[in-house]
Amino acid sequence: MEQTLPLGGDIPAQHNVLWLSVSNPFPRISGDTNLTRVKSVVMDKITGKNIAITGAARGIGYATATALLRRGARVVIGDRDVEALGSAVEGLKEEGNVDAHPLDVTDPASFKRFLEAASAGGPIDVLVNNAGVMPIGPFLSTSDRAIRSMLEVNLYGVINGCQLALPEMVARRRGQVVNIASVAGLMAVPGMAVYNASKFGVVGLSRALSDEFAPQGVQVSAVLPTFTNTELIAGTDSTGAQKPVEPEDIAAAVVRIIEKPRVQVTVPKPLGAVTTIVNSLPTGVRRFMSKKTGTDRVFLDFDTSARTAYENRAGSSLGVTKPDGE
Repeated sequence: MEQTLPLGGDIPAQHNVLWLSVSNPFPRISGDTNLTRVKSVVMDKITGKNIAITGAARGIGYATATALLRRGARVVIGDRDVEALGSAVEGLKEEGNVDAHPLDVTDPASFKRFLEAASAGGPIDVLVNNAGVMPIGPFLSTSDRAIRSMLEVNLYGVINGCQLALPEMVARRRGQVVNIASVAGLMAVPGMAVYNASKFGVVGLSRALSDEFAPQGVQVSAVLPTFTNTELIAGTDSTGAQKPVEPEDIAAAVVRIIEKPRVQVTVPKPLGAVTTIVNSLPTGVRRFMSKKTGTDRVFLDFDTSARTAYENRAGSSLGVTKPDGE
């Protein structure tokens, strides 16, 4: 009697599984004869994965959760803004299996509780360190409180996530951490000195950890978007050098880097080469180009009133300090 074995393990019947015959090495199709559809089911690297995302109540995090849910992942989102988190999870329920838990990335104990809750349904396959803040303006006008808070969220928050998630992944010799950095982690921009420092740190951290943990079967990757059309750039004017991208563009990059792990990708992709070229230019030439494109002033000359809502929310939700006036 001919026996058949499922290729790739247990796959839901509704996916029209590809079968491999023991007595016949050539595959035959059960059900739908659409080979492309069968291949996509068997080879899908996202369906069924347990993925945790920080800072996912809005913006890039929310778009990433949406994209991964649509690919069949189980997604757990975290955010310090509990009210926004509740609204986000209600909206995401239409897309798939999602859960939400409060999270302050600057607090290791809070991060640990979040990861424990996220792993209740199974080990975490991917952690997306997305939470971040972006105060802008002249360096000498930036308070010590704002500087320390930004570093706590943007850099130490990522470090906390890596320290807490990697041990279990190493033990299984499987897993991935995706850190959302920025092109500002490759190229410095006036008016963003501390943000640059935090994102340069995330890029360096990601590269070093990628090399350290690859031999142990664990991937560490960084996604570096240009300035994104979220509230983080409220009150600024787009320059001729680079228009903002959409959160969905970064979400698509996260999906791709999970499917095909790489150390680092930029969004849009050509910016990787552009930053290399710009950084290699003589200082005078680079500054001339920055002035011509308006990049030298875009984060120094901005509409303060248009940023008020974001700055107030970010200041009150950093988890490190209270906003001025409290």
